[in-house]
Amino acid sequence: MRPSDLELLAVPGTPALHGTLLLTAVTTPDLGGNTYRSSLWRAAPDGGAARQWTHGERDTDPAISPDGRWVAFLRADGDKPQLHVMPADGGDARRLTELPLGAGAPVWAPDSRRVAFTARVPEAGRYGAPDEDGEVLEPGAEAPRRITRYDYRLDNVGFLRDRPRRLFVLDVTDPGEPEPLTDDQADVSDPAWLPDGSAVLVVAPREWGATDTEESDLYLVPAEGGEPVLAVRSAGSAAKPSVTADGTIFFYGQEYTWPHVVARNPGLWSAELPADGEPAKPRRLTDPESVYCMADVPPAQFRDEVLVTVLNRGAIELRAVPRDADRAPLDGLGRLLGDRGAVRSFTVHGERIAAVVARPDSSGDVVLLDGPDQLVLTDFAKPVREKGIHPVEELTATAPDGYPVHGWLVLPEGDGPHPVLLVVHGGPFAAYDWGLFDEAQVYASAGYAVVMGNPRGSAGYGESHGQAIVHGLGTVDVDDVLALLDAALERDDLDSSRVGVMGGSYGGFMTTWLAAHHGSRFRAAWSERAVNAWDSFTGSSDIGWFFTEAYVGADPVVQRERSPLTYAAQIRIPFAVVHSEHDWRCPVEQAQRLFVELKRNGTEVEMLLFPGEGHELSRSGKPRHRVQRFDAILDWWSRHLA
Repeated sequence: MRPSDLELLAVPGTPALHGTLLLTAVTTPDLGGNTYRSSLWRAAPDGGAARQWTHGERDTDPAISPDGRWVAFLRADGDKPQLHVMPADGGDARRLTELPLGAGAPVWAPDSRRVAFTARVPEAGRYGAPDEDGEVLEPGAEAPRRITRYDYRLDNVGFLRDRPRRLFVLDVTDPGEPEPLTDDQADVSDPAWLPDGSAVLVVAPREWGATDTEESDLYLVPAEGGEPVLAVRSAGSAAKPSVTADGTIFFYGQEYTWPHVVARNPGLWSAELPADGEPAKPRRLTDPESVYCMADVPPAQFRDEVLVTVLNRGAIELRAVPRDADRAPLDGLGRLLGDRGAVRSFTVHGERIAAVVARPDSSGDVVLLDGPDQLVLTDFAKPVREKGIHPVEELTATAPDGYPVHGWLVLPEGDGPHPVLLVVHGGPFAAYDWGLFDEAQVYASAGYAVVMGNPRGSAGYGESHGQAIVHGLGTVDVDDVLALLDAALERDDLDSSRVGVMGGSYGGFMTTWLAAHHGSRFRAAWSERAVNAWDSFTGSSDIGWFFTEAYVGADPVVQRERSPLTYAAQIRIPFAVVHSEHDWRCPVEQAQRLFVELKRNGTEVEMLLFPGEGHELSRSGKPRHRVQRFDAILDWWSRHLA
């Protein structure tokens, strides 16, 4: 796989299923247009070939009405996605919205007539909305923003308080001009209808956004308009609710004990719709230590169980939780899918389940579970597989304190000995998984063996595994990645004298830390979108106001001790500092401070800045920038690991 093969990666979105109609949006990078294109594809449950079903520039988020007659979806012919609807048996799509900042994914009401969605609504005079005099201002001519809160912006989104996300309900038979049902005081998300269609359940910040908070609750908003009512007060956070026919609410939540809001396993919770005006008290169904529920799609009832996806040792598994479970451990949940794979999304209709499953050689294909049958209905990964996918081998090691470490090794072709790249993921409470990882494939195709793992601090190995580096970054996590590297280097076909280290975000932190404290083990380093100095991160990052204290602590002395920048003078190997100019998660000053310090110290250092990009460059940045990044990485390693 070469950098330009990026446009062969086809990524399916959440499927929609009703009877024989099974749809998913498939997104691919377009290098020529420097954009992403997507269309709806129809998979054949009888095993026939999947076919393209719509032909817009960017069609996403299909939702089939409960009666099976209509398909609502988003179409972006320009920059902003708008809500469209079309007959399920084919025909022309009809646009329902013309919102200045676009619409969110549609959710059908039980009556198959109305849809709920969220959309950001700009203040007058901002983001192309006319001001009080009817004038449309250029961004540089807008009035200053008055900021009084910590949570005023978000990486990859932008400023928040001047364009709150609000709830809409639209009648598709007579759409008219949609009006928001919620005010501008709180960002709402994840709408879910009540069974009788009288109200919509949404996620909103605690106290309806009255104060700075990372906590969120569930609110009921009348479908005809009216004041929101607190329905469920979470134990910390809430996400992706669903409501069953008997009025039971299922949602994902994390338990917070402030400031301990990091490295907490999301779990499945349930609550009954409140009947007496008091908010319901939720009950946790899954074990907080062993079960990490992915919050990508809402939980779904299937027979007398609830389906969720669970991150488990690099696999993302479709698991069944008994409705009456009480903090059930992982081994008490039945597994339906996900062995050595990653279930990215799923949906249920009747007795059948459709899921998108990624594997080491696939970014995702549609799988149908129909009784005992498990049918793979698509082969979106065929073009990239034909280019050649390098096998992924599981790798285990033991840290100096006896702790087990888990990861993977991706080998290039040939007998070797091959140069080696130690690649560290971001997060830190995240994980590499069994899905196709384009970066590892590109590096292996260029001749490098790739070592990657999930050290302590990662997700999916128990909450205590993730909590192990809270107030301890750069300790046992370092031990773990080096143990994994040592285990790989025991092979005769790897060259221990030619090893590089690289990573982004927290992985960039680890790269800088390793270069300073274990530089003799590496020929060079590539540190990307990194945290290098906790003192300035606190005030410059969109999450710094709580993240630094949660992971490192409030003591400035400790913050300096845990900052790679403090040890820049110890870095003597060639070092690449890579960043995006519009990164608000790890702001560009983190790169600039390190670059200047290394240059002052006489270290061989280069800085690469990507204009117009944020923290997510490597995953969702402009396609040409993603290819240019790959080209720069391969050039760097060809110079230093040749």
